[in-house]
Amino acid sequence: MNGADTAWIIVATALVLFMTLPGLALFYGGLVRSRNVLSVFMHCYAIACLMSVLWFVVGYSIAFGEGNAIWGGLDKAFLNGITADTLAGTLPEVLFFAFQMTFAIITPALIVGAYVERVGFGFVLLFSGLWMLLCYAPVVHWVWGGGMLADGGIFGDNGVKDFAGGIVVHETAGLAALLIAFFLGPRKNHTTPPHNPGYVMIGAAMLWVGWFGFNGGSQLAADGGAAMALTVTHLSAAAASLSWALWERIKFGKSSMVGMVTGTIAGLASITPASGFVGPVQALIIGAVAGILCQEAVNLIRNKMKIDDTLDVFAVHGVGGIFGTIMIAVFGLGSWVAQLGSLAVVGVFTVVVTVVLIFVVKAITPLRVDDETEVNGLDIAVHGERAYDHAS
Repeated sequence: MNGADTAWIIVATALVLFMTLPGLALFYGGLVRSRNVLSVFMHCYAIACLMSVLWFVVGYSIAFGEGNAIWGGLDKAFLNGITADTLAGTLPEVLFFAFQMTFAIITPALIVGAYVERVGFGFVLLFSGLWMLLCYAPVVHWVWGGGMLADGGIFGDNGVKDFAGGIVVHETAGLAALLIAFFLGPRKNHTTPPHNPGYVMIGAAMLWVGWFGFNGGSQLAADGGAAMALTVTHLSAAAASLSWALWERIKFGKSSMVGMVTGTIAGLASITPASGFVGPVQALIIGAVAGILCQEAVNLIRNKMKIDDTLDVFAVHGVGGIFGTIMIAVFGLGSWVAQLGSLAVVGVFTVVVTVVLIFVVKAITPLRVDDETEVNGLDIAVHGERAYDHAS
């Protein structure tokens, strides 16, 4: 065990959990109407709790067990055979488990943004739990657990390069979000502006800080690689924030704060897969392009395709993660075949599993709340609480 590596990953684990609680909750919560803000908080919080338990029970074993190229198996279920002295590289394996658990928390939590203001709470929990185990965990095994997309897998000695989750986290969550939004249908009222842009900025800032643990921690060591990953992450976020704001100014005459911080998230998602491989100049390029690319993706999905992916999960996270994964090959740091092939394999798998789960879960519990609940807001109708004394 290396003490410095262990100390850094303990900090990184806390930072990644901080991304979901409270970062993502505030970011998403500020973007909805005031009558639904508590439901968004509840979704993020409940998902964090449920994914933690499921990751312990069987998720970690599926992802990092000693199974085969496709499935990790069940040998590490309930952390079987893992003690405080068991090592994973230079780290206690129980710490590696906890670090990866925070990734398993935020990935289904990202999907929340697609279905806010109209989804059934039972559907959220049942779908998220099954999706994490049957979609996310196998993909983790394929890419990070020595499975079929890693080095020595179906793409030969040079497997896919995905440092911190462009494919594993952002492509899977983005595609799942788009599909749920499609089957769920649009909100009855989607012209209401964000009820609290201040929450949005604070949440985005927390995500930015937490992303240092997300990407820097994925080095799994306290070394120069972690420092570089942290640095390029920051530069990409800054560049994307500016390019998004500039593109808004060119198109609409004004740069909005909600837009600028959405650009931040686009830059962070885009640098995620590449953060362990690129340098600062390449990070600036990725971020600058991502701010414009993801903004145009929002316009395409929202206005051209008419899909109510409410908080633009696919346009920002999905498109950003896919773009960053491709840029690894553009810069000559990974195989074109492995990068594009892995995006295709994981994309098809995610679509199939997600669609099947949507139909299975909605046969058990309603996908969408009734019209009266949607009009009155999920906070009072579903959770019996109100965030504020006034109604928006």
